[in-house]
Amino acid sequence: MTIRKAVLGDINQILAIYAHAREQMRLRGNPDQWGDSNPAVSVVENDIKTGSSYVMAEGDKIYGVFALVIGTEPAYERIEDGAWLNDAPYATIHRVAGSGKQKGIVRHCLSFCESKIPNIRIDTHACNYIMQHLLESSGYQRCGIIYVADGSPRIAYQKTVNGL
Repeated sequence: MTIRKAVLGDINQILAIYAHAREQMRLRGNPDQWGDSNPAVSVVENDIKTGSSYVMAEGDKIYGVFALVIGTEPAYERIEDGAWLNDAPYATIHRVAGSGKQKGIVRHCLSFCESKIPNIRIDTHACNYIMQHLLESSGYQRCGIIYVADGSPRIAYQKTVNGL
């Protein structure tokens, strides 16, 4: 499976993957993280247009999607019940999702991102136990609580690579 930047022609497959992910989150007791419509189509289109959206694919078939945003994340300016590991420049992983037809999507995403930048931040909902486990077992450290744009809390994680 290869990872490449998403293009607008991928949007139908990407939206289908996000719909599948929302349903899986609901079934696993996490109906609030993405609700019924997140990420919004406009957010996905913006991710693609800004070059931050990536897909994991074999040929024309897309199995996973995520955004890797380099630079500061406004929601990360204030962290409660902890602290970031450092104040060095970082990238944020957002909107990780898989089609359910291929295993290892999250770990593949994390490895790819870690190969691009040595300081990664990511957050997840308190009810997203699967993502919490995957992050912690991949060496990400729980740093505290941040609040996303709608005011809801998220558990914040960070990993530094190569001793940063």
